[in-house]
Amino acid sequence: MSLKALFTEYFYGSKYSVQRFFGKLVPPKRLRSGVGGDKAFDAVGTKLFKHFVDLGNLKPHESVLDVGCGVGRMAIPLTRYLSRQGEYHGFDIRRELVQWCQDNVTPRFPNFHFELSDIYNTSYNPTGTCQASSYMFLYSDKKFDFIFLTSLFTHMLPDDVDHYFSEIARVIKPGGRTMITYFILNEESRALMNQGLAIWDFKYPVESCFTVNEAVPEEAIAYNEKVVLDLYEKYGFDLSGPIRYGSWPGRVNTLIGQDLVIAVKR
Repeated sequence: MSLKALFTEYFYGSKYSVQRFFGKLVPPKRLRSGVGGDKAFDAVGTKLFKHFVDLGNLKPHESVLDVGCGVGRMAIPLTRYLSRQGEYHGFDIRRELVQWCQDNVTPRFPNFHFELSDIYNTSYNPTGTCQASSYMFLYSDKKFDFIFLTSLFTHMLPDDVDHYFSEIARVIKPGGRTMITYFILNEESRALMNQGLAIWDFKYPVESCFTVNEAVPEEAIAYNEKVVLDLYEKYGFDLSGPIRYGSWPGRVNTLIGQDLVIAVKR
C-alpha cells in the first residue's frame, strides 16, 4: 500500500482520528449566532443527531440529504458517524454559511458536499433569484435513504412547502425516511398559546398557515396539524410513530423545541 493510501486509511478511516488530527470543527460565532452560540450549537446538533439514529434509524453507510444545512450544525456531528460508504449532501440559501462548510468540512470529509441555492426568502435571502415554489433539488430521483429538515418549514409559506414535499418525494428512495420539524397547531398548542405560555404567538393568518409577523411572515410560521398530515398522504409517506410534540407552546418533558414528524416513503 502506498504512503498516501496508508495516510488516507488511518486518518479518514477512523471516525475519531480526523477530528484529533485537524482539531474540532466549530464555525465562527457570527455564523452560528442563530442557534445561540457555541454551547447551543453543539447541544442542539448533538440532540438532533441522537434522534436521527434512535428514531430515524439512520445507518452509517446511508445517503443523507440536509435541506437547509446552514453552517453545518447537523453535518458536523454526522462527520463522526457516517462511514466512507455513506454520503452527505446539504444545501442552503445563505452564501457565507455554505462557503464555510465547503472550505472547512469537505476538505476533511470528501463524502460531505454542500451546495448554494439562490432561493428568495424575505428574511434570509431577500435578493434571491429563484422562487422556492419552483426550485428543483440538484439531485437524481430516488437517491437518498434519509432526508431531514430542521427548522426550515417553520420559515416557509404553503406553496413553497408543498413544492419542497414534491421534491423530497422525488429524491428519496422507497422505504427512505424523513425527519422534519414544524410548529404544529392543534387544540393543545392553541390552548397553551392562549394562556401566554408559548415562545411564539401565531396569531396572524397567512394563506393556510399562521405567522407571528404580518410584515415578514417567514420569521416564524405554524401549520394546522391536518394540513401537515395531508401533505404526507398526498406525497406517499406513512408516519413512523406518533408526532413528537415539542416544547415551543409551553409543554414540558419533550424531545426538542419544535414538533418532530418522522415518516417513511411508500
